[in-house]
Amino acid sequence: MADNKSQSGGQDRTRISLSEDYEVRDWSKKFNVSEEQLKAAVKAVGNEAKDVEEHLKKQR
Repeated sequence: MADNKSQSGGQDRTRISLSEDYEVRDWSKKFNVSEEQLKAAVKAVGNEAKDVEEHLKKQR
């Protein structure tokens, strides 16, 4: 599904899209990790932000 930037909110806020550079940048900043670490976490646990956050916390 394409990322419609004119509509915000809903499920889009709970998922991390690695195909959008600004999302990778923003989520990396939010979780205080590198873009590579974020991509590895998404690959490991999927794109749900809460799952990625838990995974990254366990790795610290």
